[in-house]
Amino acid sequence: MEAELNRITLQPVWVRVTHWINAVAVVLMMLSGWQIYDASPIFPGLEFPASITLGAWLGGALQWHFAIMWALVANFSVYAAMLFVSGRFQNRLLPITIKLLAADLSTLLRGKFSHQDLSRYNSIQKLAYLIAIVDGLVLILSGLALWKSVQFALLRTLMGGYDRSREVHFFAMGVMFIFIVVHGVMVMLVPRTLLLMIRGR
Repeated sequence: MEAELNRITLQPVWVRVTHWINAVAVVLMMLSGWQIYDASPIFPGLEFPASITLGAWLGGALQWHFAIMWALVANFSVYAAMLFVSGRFQNRLLPITIKLLAADLSTLLRGKFSHQDLSRYNSIQKLAYLIAIVDGLVLILSGLALWKSVQFALLRTLMGGYDRSREVHFFAMGVMFIFIVVHGVMVMLVPRTLLLMIRGR
């Protein structure tokens, strides 16, 4: 089985390219976003250490944030379009049901999860990737409501106003941070997935 999978490209070029662009862009957006947050904290007492922020000050962080924003939006758009056009969304991320989730979660908790077949995602992986995709969209939309609050007044209103948009953006960033941490841990547990995202098989 493993020898056969080594001859099959499981991650096409467009997946690998958009994945790595997205990984770099999201991290840089997060670091510069933390610097922006520190300039006007939402929650009293919660600030991010300067050592893990990008931009050195508010103006610098905003320049980084807006510059990377275009790369992230463009990359996300290409990824989302290809996801549906290629049929990958239906084939790799669906179906997902409560029953399948419960079964996979039970297997995980019993320590019997198998990672031999990298050609398919289990239900927990599917759910995690779906959450990351939706969360990425929420980050972009809430970011637009903050960036051009007057021009995107309807979007701002749908999110409950400017201050609420900041909270939505902040919590969506938190969800993405958790996804990145969990994703990183899973990669360390199954290093072959990193090779798969580099060479495609």
